[in-house]
Amino acid sequence: MMYLQVAAGLVILLVCGELLVRGAVAMAERVGISKLLIGFTVVAFGTSAPELVVCIEAALDGVPGIAFGNVVGSNIANVLLVLGVPALIYPLVCDTQSALRDSLVMVAGTVLFMVLSWQGIIEFWQGAILLTVLIAVILRSYYRARKEGGEGAEEALEEYEQNMPKNLWISVLFILAGLIGLVLGSRLLVDGAVNIAVVAGVSDEIIGLTLVALGTSLPELATSIIAAFRRHGDVAIGNVLGSNLFNITGIIGVTAMIEPLSAPMQVLHFDMWIMLFVSLIMIPIFIAKKPIGRVLGGVFCVAYVAYITTQFYGMSGIHTASLY
Repeated sequence: MMYLQVAAGLVILLVCGELLVRGAVAMAERVGISKLLIGFTVVAFGTSAPELVVCIEAALDGVPGIAFGNVVGSNIANVLLVLGVPALIYPLVCDTQSALRDSLVMVAGTVLFMVLSWQGIIEFWQGAILLTVLIAVILRSYYRARKEGGEGAEEALEEYEQNMPKNLWISVLFILAGLIGLVLGSRLLVDGAVNIAVVAGVSDEIIGLTLVALGTSLPELATSIIAAFRRHGDVAIGNVLGSNLFNITGIIGVTAMIEPLSAPMQVLHFDMWIMLFVSLIMIPIFIAKKPIGRVLGGVFCVAYVAYITTQFYGMSGIHTASLY
């Protein structure tokens, strides 16, 4: 039953997150907001809504390990899996100068998140710092895109415009259904994940790092696979870099401002360093100005499988356990 509960929660989150974004995009276009601004705000925030609601739900339910694990695990999955799988389909090519700049910002955000986490608890003021950093980065990126041309943001918007509701009231219905569904889906997912952790004998953090993180990363994976088929490597890479920065600044920031987050020691001592490492490996790739090809994509996928394996064999500070 608990596996069905988690599966149902994930499906509801994915579907309702999509409804929310499409309804919000349609509403924004109807009131005359530019496509560039929609791409930097509505789409960016909307696609991360499932992770945000899950983290808030977990924090309010007294299981911060799931919230922390979800963010850290999602960032690891985004680099190794969400870039690795599409690269197996078609080499990911992008504007390396822009990608290098964004990856440096992502690494800086990661380091800030780690420093704040090592205080033991992320409280309101620390969450406010993280959220302020995100807002500053978005504003800077938006004004730069206005000056240089925002092709990447508009390409990312194309997918949502193809199946966007045309009627105002349908757009409102999409938004309402999306919001209600996100709350319901997050409740099912968090409750199911906690039950699985208890039955399997593993910590909440491990479930957050693996099952929950992988599930909430599925929208990014789907977007990147579609981008690879369309030869839009810049969209796939930008999707990952943007999502990772939003996770550690926006999601943790907002969650901590609602409910202080205790940082699990096992995540601090192991998984956060893995997150930093996979973030850093993007920099030499972009400096070398090489595409992320099939060989590197394969290495990324194998590395992700190895990382997940370590979670259940003591490398993260837990005892060997089986989920079956």
